[in-house]
Amino acid sequence: MAIDTLAYTKHLENAGVARPEAEAHAEAVSRYIIPDLATKTDLAMLKRELELSLTVRVLTVVFALNGLLFALIKLT
Repeated sequence: MAIDTLAYTKHLENAGVARPEAEAHAEAVSRYIIPDLATKTDLAMLKRELELSLTVRVLTVVFALNGLLFALIKLT
């Protein structure tokens, strides 16, 4: 994800922030905040991974309960 630091700086200047502070703020956002933001693609990938993990866990429980049920029926 990229940021237009010049436009960001100009926006801050138009709001009354002095140019050196506006430039420092734009650089800090670009360097320290933007790299850590999750993109829509990141979130979609995480969602798929979580859904798969949940599906595997649910199926494991279902198969385990089926096995237990058949074992109990066999004992009777």
